[in-house]
Amino acid sequence: MTEILAVFRSRTQALECKDRLRACGVPAEVTATPSELKIGCGFSVKFPQAALGRARHIAAGGSSFYGLYAIVRGAGGYFYRRL
Repeated sequence: MTEILAVFRSRTQALECKDRLRACGVPAEVTATPSELKIGCGFSVKFPQAALGRARHIAAGGSSFYGLYAIVRGAGGYFYRRL
């Protein structure tokens, strides 16, 4: 299963996004933003790809929202692709 990261520039907005997603029934959790991305405040919100349609609108509502990234598992580890 592919997972999606919503990356923010504000820790507060990352936490608020997680709460809004959960209130809409999306299983979301706050996680560290991968250092390979070199962006954001250090916190991202992770959720399943199946919820992308609902989550995209909720995440993009924050003023510090940076973008969505797919977490792709490959033979050499994890790769991140901007959506």
